Order: sequence, then C-alpha cells, then structure tokens
Amino acid sequence: MNVNLQKAEFVRSATKASDFPRDHLPQVAFAGRSNVGKSSVINRLLNRKNFARVGAAPGKTTHINYFLIDSAFYLVDLPGYGYAKVSRAEKERWGRLMEEWFHDTTLMTLGLMIVDARHKPTADDCTMAEFFKTSGRPFAVVANKLDKLRKSDIEPNLIRIRETLGLDSSVKLIPFSAEKGDGKQDLLNLILEHAGVGE
Repeated sequence: MNVNLQKAEFVRSATKASDFPRDHLPQVAFAGRSNVGKSSVINRLLNRKNFARVGAAPGKTTHINYFLIDSAFYLVDLPGYGYAKVSRAEKERWGRLMEEWFHDTTLMTLGLMIVDARHKPTADDCTMAEFFKTSGRPFAVVANKLDKLRKSDIEPNLIRIRETLGLDSSVKLIPFSAEKGDGKQDLLNLILEHAGVGE
C-alpha cells in the first residue's frame, strides 16, 4: 500500500484519555523538549512548511495532537517538555496526560524521541526515554540539528547521546537535520515499516 504523505490532516487535540483515538490505526508518537524542533521534524517529513504548528514560544503544545496521514496512520505530537515558564499545575496536568497515554499499551505503534544533536541529553530527556523504554513498544531517537555540528563532532555526540539515555544497540539513533533534510529517508522508512505501509 502506498501512502500519500501530502494527504495529512489535523484530527484532534486530546486533553484527556477519553479523547485518544481508538480506531486501531497505527500511532507514531513524537516527543521532545520544547525547543528541540519537533514540529520542524514533522514538517520536514511531510514536506509541509507549517503543518505541525511551530509555536512562537516553546511549550505551546500542551495537548496531544493527532495528525492523520492518508487515512493510514496517525502522527501523534506529544506535549513538549522541560520548558521552565510553565506553572506547576500545568506541568502536573501534562504529566498525568502523558502517563495515561503511555499506560495504555494499545495506542503506540512506534515512539520517536527528538533530541538536540549538539548537546548532552537533559534529565527531562532521560525521564522521557524511560517512558519509552517501559512502554514495551519499539522506539527510536532522532538527533536533530545535525547541520549545526562540525563533521568531526557528529560521531562523539551520537555516542554521548546513546550513553546518556542508556540506549541499547536495538534502539536506532538517527542523525537528522530538519533544516537540510539529512536523515529524512531513514526516519521515513522506519515510520512506514512500523505503520505497515509503503511510501
């Protein structure tokens, strides 16, 4: 089955567990810190400029946003985390929403965690990685902003990311540039393989 990635539509924002679609379509989830370029990664994958809304301020994605791709599978945009200017109550609300989503093992087909290729993952990143690991579902890590690195720094930085997040060799780590498109095909292949569809 070939998928038309251009045929993408925003379906809903979920604020509670009863909002999660349960129509048995594959769900590919994206998570990442507020300023890591998660929306840009999604936009690059779909060849769309402003499809996943790029917030004027980080931390604007406070709900779980669902995008339906060619009626075949969902891209699930999880709330950005680690943004300081958010009230404790709001952080707790996000936390509960995320826990409910991860707790339901029928939802996620593939998890994708976006990190910044330039920096050592933060404590929040490590917490997010644990969410993915304990979900028992396949996940991969996408090291975005590759274009900001010198060639000689790429390999050491990828090793540092893998070590900091405690990723075993079965977890794919994909170097990526939302700006230039590096890694796009690798990531797309992984998504389509897990969603059970072709390009």
